[in-house]
Amino acid sequence: MVRAFIIRHGGAAALMLGLLPALAACGAGVVPPGDAARPAVGFTPARKSQPGGLMGADARGLTRLFGEPRLDIRDPAARKLQFANGRCVLDAYLYAPAANREPVVTHVDARDGNGADMDWNACAKMLRDR
Repeated sequence: MVRAFIIRHGGAAALMLGLLPALAACGAGVVPPGDAARPAVGFTPARKSQPGGLMGADARGLTRLFGEPRLDIRDPAARKLQFANGRCVLDAYLYAPAANREPVVTHVDARDGNGADMDWNACAKMLRDR
């Protein structure tokens, strides 16, 4: 049957049939549809605000702690507030813990004045001390 197909359709059919095994191998990397519903790792909302006031804080709480943010970037899923004082830069990422809830800090990054990563608690202390 395959031989009759090749004879009838010529070299193009032979080329197509020759490429089928390679094409079939490409399917091994397909992600099953069930994996798309999993939540992102590392962005679990804090249950309640911590004594230091950063994790679990909302935007108003951060503004009370550090003053007006240098950057306020919003997108449908998250909000990023950036605070800086010349000695360090702190990026606070706020996510809503549930639908129609106020976004709260669930992730923080910090870097020193040269751009090197640093402990965000130390940066938060520098920002509070101004």
